[in-house]
Amino acid sequence: MDTELLRHYVVVATELHLGRAAASLGVPRSTLRTSLDSVQRAVGSVLVERDDDRITLTEAGTLFLTTARSELAAVDAANAPPKPKAGGKAKASKGKGRAPKVKGQPLPYKKRQSR
Repeated sequence: MDTELLRHYVVVATELHLGRAAASLGVPRSTLRTSLDSVQRAVGSVLVERDDDRITLTEAGTLFLTTARSELAAVDAANAPPKPKAGGKAKASKGKGRAPKVKGQPLPYKKRQSR
């Protein structure tokens, strides 16, 4: 099943309101209705009962919600970028280097400043 459909179902099932779910996902309500119908067709049972914008989960919907969350967590973990390695890159010692030039002071890399 498409992960986008699962994400839509999880958000709708947690919000229990089509308007709030559509606002949080940034998609129109009609897209969520279509996604819910697609998920229910793929699963083969009624997962939600709709009454205008209010949503009520059935028993099958509650069970599928836990399954959908675990599937999304597995997909997110598989697609996560690798963690950076601990520690940093070893830097070569470059010595003291030059000190900044201060007006009126002798240059740090010369023994004596000529006049």
